[in-house]
Amino acid sequence: MMENVHLAPETDEDDLYSGYNDYNPTYDTEELENDTAFQQAVRTSHGRRPPSKTSLASSMGRPMTGAIQDGVTRPLTAVRAAGFTKAAFRGSAFDPLGQSRGPAPPLETKNEDSPEEKIRQLEKKVNELVEESCIANSCGDLKLALEKAKDAGRMERVLVRQREQVTTPENINLDLTYSVLFNLASQYSANDMYAEALNTYQVIVKNKIFSNAGRLKVNMGNIYLKQRNYSKAIKFYRMALDQIPSVHKEMRIKIMQNIGVAFIKAGQYSDAINSFEHIMSMAPNLKAGFNLILSYFAVGDREKMKKALQKLIAVPLEIDDDDKYISPNDDTHTNLVIEAIKNDHLRQMECERKAMAEKYIMTAAKLIAPVIESSFAVGYDWCVEVVKASQYVELANDLEINKAITYLRQKDFNEAVETLKMFEKKDSRVKSAAATNLSSLYYLKNEFAQASNYADLAVNSDRYNPSALTNKGNTVFANGDYEKAAEFYKEALRNDSSCTEALYNIGLTYKKLNRLDEALDCFLKLHAILRNSAQVLFQIANIYELMEDPNQAIEWLMQLISVVPSDSRALSKLGELYDREGDKSQAFQYYYESYRYFPSNIDVIEWLGAYYIDTQFCEKAIQYFERASLIQPTQVKWQLMVASCFRRSGNYQKALDTYKDIHRKFPENVECLRFLVRLCTDIGLKEVQEYATKLKRLEKMKEIREQRIKSGRDGSGGSRSKREGSAGRDSGQNCSASSKGERLSAKLRALPGTNEPYESSSNKEIGKCRCPHPVPTGMAGLKKTGEMAEPCTWHKNFVWTDYVLDDLGEHFCSL
Repeated sequence: MMENVHLAPETDEDDLYSGYNDYNPTYDTEELENDTAFQQAVRTSHGRRPPSKTSLASSMGRPMTGAIQDGVTRPLTAVRAAGFTKAAFRGSAFDPLGQSRGPAPPLETKNEDSPEEKIRQLEKKVNELVEESCIANSCGDLKLALEKAKDAGRMERVLVRQREQVTTPENINLDLTYSVLFNLASQYSANDMYAEALNTYQVIVKNKIFSNAGRLKVNMGNIYLKQRNYSKAIKFYRMALDQIPSVHKEMRIKIMQNIGVAFIKAGQYSDAINSFEHIMSMAPNLKAGFNLILSYFAVGDREKMKKALQKLIAVPLEIDDDDKYISPNDDTHTNLVIEAIKNDHLRQMECERKAMAEKYIMTAAKLIAPVIESSFAVGYDWCVEVVKASQYVELANDLEINKAITYLRQKDFNEAVETLKMFEKKDSRVKSAAATNLSSLYYLKNEFAQASNYADLAVNSDRYNPSALTNKGNTVFANGDYEKAAEFYKEALRNDSSCTEALYNIGLTYKKLNRLDEALDCFLKLHAILRNSAQVLFQIANIYELMEDPNQAIEWLMQLISVVPSDSRALSKLGELYDREGDKSQAFQYYYESYRYFPSNIDVIEWLGAYYIDTQFCEKAIQYFERASLIQPTQVKWQLMVASCFRRSGNYQKALDTYKDIHRKFPENVECLRFLVRLCTDIGLKEVQEYATKLKRLEKMKEIREQRIKSGRDGSGGSRSKREGSAGRDSGQNCSASSKGERLSAKLRALPGTNEPYESSSNKEIGKCRCPHPVPTGMAGLKKTGEMAEPCTWHKNFVWTDYVLDDLGEHFCSL
């Protein structure tokens, strides 16, 4: 084994790292003073030390760094990294980081006058203007947003011209130009300046430099759709669809939805069906499914309507179950997490998506239910079964309630009641809603006992249902227990502070109790919620009138006629107030306006006729009394006033003819005979004796009749006065103001008081019912759509028009 072992020699002449410890006199700095060549180079610096003929080798013969000796390269060794530089030989301190050189020189100052700097400042200002325009648009200030966009466009054009003068056209900022033009077009469109918006979009689309500019044709299609130019809208939508790559599936689906909507608006339902069917096969969504049902409904395809409803119900919502937000145990950390996410933005988005799905499904079911089968009841039953078999089980109860409402529209009250009674065995929420509706129905039919029973059932099923509490208060109010009714209204307000029906009714209750200050507070609060409610404005004016503050009453009535300028009753009320204040000219103006809108109000006709008589214009008063005689042909006083106007104006022959005509119609009228006798005497007619004889006979009969009445009154006067006193107490404070006695004075009778309904006399009823009675909560979960006639118990009639079923527990506002 030892034969293969070779020991290293003690001396190796080929050792590459040998000689480092050897001393070389060449590097001895102490001998530099005696070196003539070195000193000459230092003094003159005209050259350098001549190279030595001998190589710088160590005394032991070590080669230089990097030198090649015998074919072997000398390893590289560095001294600079360790700080051993030539400066060290000249006496400088060790400074490898160069700290001895001092601080860095100051930065060069910007030259603000340079073209490049001016261009950068302009770009900054353009970007700021674009941002300000977008912010103004988001805040709703569309005019300011447009002005900022125009300023950005002008400044951007200046920027382009300056850049072209300084640099080549390739260096122009195309992104900035695109953003300025796009924002300008958007602001034009937001301000309904569609022509300017289309021109700006055309500038972007036709410029081939802008990449993906063809997508803006969707915006151009939207503008044409707003302009109802559906053919062009479809054309631009299709052009945009052609430029969208197939990988952008979601964008292509949205554009196809726009195409389908444009086809529906254009009446091309078959093309719309093709678009929506393609969407439902590729990426089903709620809007496309609902629009598909509308298209099938338009063409009347029953079977496909059913299939489309099933497809709509099958659209996945992609939201978590509600069980996720229920704590499974008592773990504190888990409960905190659930509490944090229970009402976060994601949860709110899920609730909104679910509510939107329920809205689409309910609307679609109500739309097709009456037409998919032979009768609407069978159609509703089919829809209910389909909904029960889906994830929207709760909507089945809403459909059943809507079925009852459809019965009401068809005036089939018995079927409506029977349908609602089916919910008495349901859960508490549905039972409360159905009982609330039943209570409203019986209340409208003046069956207050049944209304009270179902109101109790609704309250017991859901004590926190404000509709049920309001209905219960209405039934108590109808029985005259105003204090208790106020308690139910207050409880409804505690459960739901936005229940305007309860707030309105409690104001009426305080008015009944003559607590006018509290009633005024209620109506002023309601006015803050319902700014343009004619009913609330009238009640405030009426309360100020009862508080003997006519100026405030006039001010609120002026607000009322600004909301309903053609309400004849409000105008006549204003005329009455001005008449009380002694302002005849203003009173005449409002009475005349009231007569112009509704020329059948006897009170207004009477005042206008009396006004013209007082102002000595009897000829003008004739037309008003003639109209009154047409409205009330059995009332002799209007015809007598016509004859009196003829007589006062000097037309005695016309007056005589009128009196004769009245005598033929009312032969026992004493006043007519007196005027006939007087006129015949003045004119000298022979008929005067005949009329005088009739007058004496009628006066004698009248005396005999009065004597009989007087003798009978002496025996029963006491009891009758007692009955009259009782009746006077029951009628309230305002019965005297609404007396029906015949009079021809210039003043009108006062409007009905708190115990009489305020209703417009116009045959074209303006606004809604203004009955100062408790407002029935109506059908729970109903909201009105469009113009409708609302139920009014006190006018003894109600008309059901279009309603939309909403969430259960809400109530019908019949203010």
